[in-house]
Amino acid sequence: MKPGVKYWFMLALIIGAAIALHALSHGEPKLPEHPLSLIPMQIEGWHGSDERMDEGAIEMLGVSDWILRTYRDDANIPIGVYVGFHASQRTGASIHSPKNCLPGSGWQPVQNSTVQLHGPDGKLVPANLYVIQKGNSKQLVIYWYQSHGRVIASEYSGKFYLVVDAIRLNRTDAAIARVVTPITENEQESQQRAERFAEALMSQLNSAIPR
Repeated sequence: MKPGVKYWFMLALIIGAAIALHALSHGEPKLPEHPLSLIPMQIEGWHGSDERMDEGAIEMLGVSDWILRTYRDDANIPIGVYVGFHASQRTGASIHSPKNCLPGSGWQPVQNSTVQLHGPDGKLVPANLYVIQKGNSKQLVIYWYQSHGRVIASEYSGKFYLVVDAIRLNRTDAAIARVVTPITENEQESQQRAERFAEALMSQLNSAIPR
């Protein structure tokens, strides 16, 4: 094993041990300030309706609270919304990354990057941006992780903060938020639409997700 690889391997073991020891001796789940279902059905010109989620999917995701909705603007263009909140990630109920789930549903990523959005405090925060395709249909996906007043895009950063917050705050709660919209005109306009909605949703989540 190369020295650099060995270092990271040992570091991962130490961090894993810290989480395990902390989980055995501490920890109470932290629930949202109010149910996610209370997030408004009308958000800045978009009108929402709830969608059903299969009980098996809910169990697989391991979420403590969630919403699955479709919002539409005056032009009837849909934006699919999923928010999943995990009160605790100590027992293996970790957040599922969309980049792992989307191929299983037949959608394939054809482009991925990050985008800077205006967070609840007006400062720029990163989010993941994907263009996915199934047959001739294309959709644009924006997703991010939100917890304790923090918005991040990277799964690796999410794992890092999971460890930090478990030790510092004795908490492992976090949420993932995802918006999906079809590319019905040019891609730039679709992205602008998704970004505007994502920023509005992010602001709504800021008051619901524990800080």
